[in-house]
Amino acid sequence: MADTTQLTKARENRAKAIADAGGVAEALAAGTLPQRADMTLSEAIVMGLLLQEVRTFLCVLGHGSTEIGEILRIYQNAGLLRTCGVRNELEATHAATALRWVTGQKAAVVASIGPGPLHALAASIVPASDGLGVWFLIGDETSEDEGPNMQQIPRHQQHGFLRLFSVMGEAYCLHTPGAVSVALRRGMNVVDHPYRAGPFFLLMPMNTQPKIMERVNIEELPIGPPPRLGPAADDGAYARAAQAIRAAERVVVKVGGGARNAGDQLEALLQLSDGVAVLSPLITGVLPHDHPRNMMVGGSKGSLCGNYAMDEADLLVAIGTRFVCQSDCSRTGYPKVKTVVNINADIHSAMHYNKTIALIGDAALSLERLNDALRSEGAPQGDDQSPWLRECRAKRDAWLAFKAERYAHPILRDAVWDREVLTQPAAIKAGTDWARAHDAVAFFDAGDVQANGFQIVEDERLGRTFTDTGASYMGFAVSALLSTAVTTKPFYGLAFTGDGSFVMNPQILVDGVMHGARACIVLMDNRRMGAISGLQDAQFGAEHATWDTVHVDYVAWANAVKGVQGLFAGYSIEDLIAALDKAYAYDGLSLIHVPVYYGPDELGGMGVFGRWNVGNWCEATQALRHDIGL
Repeated sequence: MADTTQLTKARENRAKAIADAGGVAEALAAGTLPQRADMTLSEAIVMGLLLQEVRTFLCVLGHGSTEIGEILRIYQNAGLLRTCGVRNELEATHAATALRWVTGQKAAVVASIGPGPLHALAASIVPASDGLGVWFLIGDETSEDEGPNMQQIPRHQQHGFLRLFSVMGEAYCLHTPGAVSVALRRGMNVVDHPYRAGPFFLLMPMNTQPKIMERVNIEELPIGPPPRLGPAADDGAYARAAQAIRAAERVVVKVGGGARNAGDQLEALLQLSDGVAVLSPLITGVLPHDHPRNMMVGGSKGSLCGNYAMDEADLLVAIGTRFVCQSDCSRTGYPKVKTVVNINADIHSAMHYNKTIALIGDAALSLERLNDALRSEGAPQGDDQSPWLRECRAKRDAWLAFKAERYAHPILRDAVWDREVLTQPAAIKAGTDWARAHDAVAFFDAGDVQANGFQIVEDERLGRTFTDTGASYMGFAVSALLSTAVTTKPFYGLAFTGDGSFVMNPQILVDGVMHGARACIVLMDNRRMGAISGLQDAQFGAEHATWDTVHVDYVAWANAVKGVQGLFAGYSIEDLIAALDKAYAYDGLSLIHVPVYYGPDELGGMGVFGRWNVGNWCEATQALRHDIGL
């Protein structure tokens, strides 16, 4: 066993040298950090992550991660990183995901072995679905196979966790410590992928973590993320795409998360093509809400105008989208489209539809080339009075009137509450308007809150609203508020959640106080999973096992945690706004309980206007998909 005192001193000296110099590379350049040093595998991992600007570690430590936990302690004491011990790996993963999404700041989730990493694995479907890079440092069974380790997968086979975690993202097991630089490079290529980032699982056997590696060459630790692509190659595809667009009469442009950086070129394309845009909920604000060619969201929970544009278009330009089932009505969203122009950095997404002219490259740069090709083909700068735009604008006006009618009736009588309460549309509208006025970041949890939310938000720029529509993970929004405590770019967070989602992940009440979150939970309580109750009713005319009769005093629950401010929203918009103001004035975490309506009154929700391949709708939806043949 190594001399712990001597080992600790050597680690502290290296950490101090790095801190004094301002970074690992700077310390090497100054000569205060030797190029070669004896260190444990765990220290090499942490040092390598510092080189990648990973300085936030969200941890649930256990017997599978004590050694790396010690490295984090020493390096935190030197001011090099921040370690946050939290109550659940689900929460840690959601917070790391939100941190990357909102601010670009990277983080690592540190878990032990067994059940904890499996929690992290479950939550990692969010960054995997939404294209966000997150590191996972996972304890693993020992490499010498002396017998089953407690909490490993109980089978007599090698690398059970490696096989399991490799299904969700990319994974690497450091069975051999000397492979650390390769493992860190592979992780960087995934976490910092410029177009389709995701989770990377670094599995650390418990006996290799403390293994002392002699004369580690620190300069071997990788630096430099993968570069972005250029525009799609021009083999005549731009001209063919431009000619197809010019020949079309009704162009719809579906904008996905891969078009985040293409706002200016998107607006130019809409004018040159006389097209209208339908947005993914991931990027509300990439085109201002009041833009005359913005038809907002489309799909199985889309808007009247968004779905009209999809249903009636004869040509689709798809930009940076992966066609999640709700986004394109389970491949039935474009029944009249004859040609697709698909711009994407991923070849599989680019070739999703038949009859596709694929432009595989950077969205913004490829759009710029396509716009130039349209100009070369003599495309006008757009006709603000074209029949297609007039039709879509009429549907947009009808949609705005549809929403306004719901906002004008914010209160309905509810059978469960046995009184009049706020509707979700009215509460969400008030809350999102308040968020924009206070420059707060809004997160939406899964279910009814999410579906109503992305139909209601009116973002004028990116970065206002974040909703996990890829995995639709219950509890993401409330857990995401922890990111307000660990960011280096402070912001106020507002989580819109339902009672179902909150109860699945309530640990933010403790961790938010512990780490200094400044945020508010708006908990809309209808004592059910409203989205699924509504789906059951629509399909079968009956609800089952999606509601309860248990009264929960959420205000008392919040106030039971010292440091959390529990508030009641009352039964009016004015009272809700007053509660939000009180929450914003509070230097910490607040929870506002909002009883909301659920029932048959159409004014209580935003409705459903699309198709979806679920339940007893499957046969008809699939038949239509094959009939369309796109």
